[in-house]
Amino acid sequence: MADIIEKQTNENLITVNLGPTHPATHGVFQNIIQIDGEIIVDAVPTVGFIHRAFEKIAEHRPFNQITPLTDRLNYCSSPLNNIGWHLTVEKLLGIKTPKRVDYMRVIVMELARIADHIVCNSILGVDTGALSGFLYMFQHRENIYEIYEEICGARLTTNIGRIGGFERDFTKKTFEKIDKFLVEFEKGLFEFEELFNRNPIFRGRTVGVGAIDAATALDYGFTGPNLRATGVDYDVRAMNPYCSYEDFEFNIPVGTKGDTFDRFMVRNEEMHESMKIIRQAIKNMPEGPYFADAPEFYLPPKEEVYRNMEALIYHFKIVMGEMDIPVGEVYHSIEAGNGELGFYLISDGGRSPHRLHFRRPCFVYYQAFPEMIKGSTIADAVVTMSSINLIAGEMDA
Repeated sequence: MADIIEKQTNENLITVNLGPTHPATHGVFQNIIQIDGEIIVDAVPTVGFIHRAFEKIAEHRPFNQITPLTDRLNYCSSPLNNIGWHLTVEKLLGIKTPKRVDYMRVIVMELARIADHIVCNSILGVDTGALSGFLYMFQHRENIYEIYEEICGARLTTNIGRIGGFERDFTKKTFEKIDKFLVEFEKGLFEFEELFNRNPIFRGRTVGVGAIDAATALDYGFTGPNLRATGVDYDVRAMNPYCSYEDFEFNIPVGTKGDTFDRFMVRNEEMHESMKIIRQAIKNMPEGPYFADAPEFYLPPKEEVYRNMEALIYHFKIVMGEMDIPVGEVYHSIEAGNGELGFYLISDGGRSPHRLHFRRPCFVYYQAFPEMIKGSTIADAVVTMSSINLIAGEMDA
C-alpha cells in the first residue's frame, strides 16, 4: 500500500478503493487500485478483510460440530464443504463408507457444483450488463435448494450429512425432484448458452480479459475451473478419486487462453458433465445402508436411543463431544466448485482438533488478482473478479 501512495505522489496518479462494500465485489473485500485515467497501473488486495478465525473456532469444537462452520466457507455450494470435512475425519478414523453413501454424496456434490457455477456464470452476465440470464437461471438454482431441503431440511447453509454417511436415506420424492431438475435444467442450460456464447457484446467484454497463462496459474496455486481454463486438465475427482468417483465416466473441460470467456465456458461444460455424473449415480445406485458401521461417531437412529441403552450412551457421548479421536495427521481434498478444497487436520487424541487448516481455493486465487488486472480498465477488473468467482467466505484469514 505504501508503494501505491508513493507512486501517486510521484506520478500524480489516482488511488481508489474497489470495495469493500462496492456491489461489484460480490462480498466484503477490498482492493486498493491505482489508475491512470481508466487504466489500472497497480493494485493491492486486502487479504483477510473479513476475519472470523474459523480455524481457531474449529479447534475448540467437537468434530461433528465443525460441519456448520464449513457451511460458511463457500456458501454458494456448502454441501461440498460439509462432505469434504466428513471425508477428512473419516480418513483419520479409518471409516469405510458403504457404496450407497458414496453415490449419494456424489449426487449431492454435483448438484452443489451446478448451483455454484450457476451463481458464477449468471452473475458474470449481470456484470457485463445482461440481467436476463441471471433471473432465468436462478429458478433452476431454487430447484436445487428444494432438493437439499428434501434431503436435510436446509437450503443455503445445509449442514448436510454426518461423519459416516447421511442422517436419513434419500426418499422417493428426492429422486423424483432430481429427475425433474435434470430434465428442466438441461434444456435451460442450452438456452442460457444461446444467450451468451455467441453474443458479440458478451464476447467483447470477456474474450482476452483477465487472462492468465498456465505457468503463472500453477505458480500461484490455481486449481479448479480457473486452472482448467488455462489448458491444465487437473481435477481432484480424476487425479485422486474419492467417494467412488473412479466408477463414473466424465470429461474434464479445458480452455486455452485462461481468460474470462474461457472460465465461463469451462464452467458451462462442467455443468453438463455434472448432470452426466448424477444420471450415472442414480442409474447405478447400490443397495445397502446409508451410513457406515461406526457407532462411536455416527448418531444412532432416534428410535434406538429410546429403547437401547448402548445407543443411548453413544448418542449422549457424541452429542456432548466426549468421543476421543485417534492421534494422527491427515490431509484430504475434494474438487469443490472453485477448485481444490482441502482440510489439513492434526489430532493429539483429544475431543477436538489440535490444529486445523482449511485450504480455500478463493484465498489462493485472490493473490493473483492484481497481476490479472494490471493494464486493464476498472470495468475489466469487475468482470475478471466475477469470472474467478471470489467468495468472501473463503478469504477469511
